[in-house]
Amino acid sequence: DPYKYMDQIDRTILGCLEQNARMSLKELSKQCFISAPAVSSRIAHLKEHGYITGFHAAVDCEKLGYPIKAFVSLCLAPKDKDEFYPYAKGCRNVVGCDCVTGKYSQILTCRFKTTKDLDEFINDLQRFGETQTQIVFSTSVEPRALVPENEE
Repeated sequence: DPYKYMDQIDRTILGCLEQNARMSLKELSKQCFISAPAVSSRIAHLKEHGYITGFHAAVDCEKLGYPIKAFVSLCLAPKDKDEFYPYAKGCRNVVGCDCVTGKYSQILTCRFKTTKDLDEFINDLQRFGETQTQIVFSTSVEPRALVPENEE
C-alpha cells in the first residue's frame, strides 16, 4: 500500500512537526481535528514511506561559539569524489554539502569560530580543487519547512 497521496491532514502534521518536532500527539490532534491515535498512525505511515526522515533540534550555532557561516564552492574533479566525500563528512565544521551544476560542483555550508579557522580549512580543502568562498553577513530567511501544496 504505497502512501503516495498526501491529504491536507498529512500536510498539517508535517508543517506542525517541522515547526516543533516535539509537538504532542494531543496538540497535533487538535490542529488536525482527528484523534491522537489517528495522528500516530499517520505519522507512522509518513515515516515508513520516507516523508519524515527524522526529528531534529534547531541549534543556535552562534550561541555555541560558531558565528562564522560560509558557503565554500569547490571545483571537484570526478576522480577525487571517493576521497572528498569521506573528508567532507569527517569535517565537523561542514554542516552541509551539496553536489551542484556549474563550474563549482560542490557547495559546502560551514560554521567556524573564527575567520582564521575558516582560512585554514580552505587552505586544506584546496588540495581537492579551486575554491570560492562567501561569508554570510546576515540571513533574511532562516531554513524553513517545505510543506507541499495540495495538488488536487
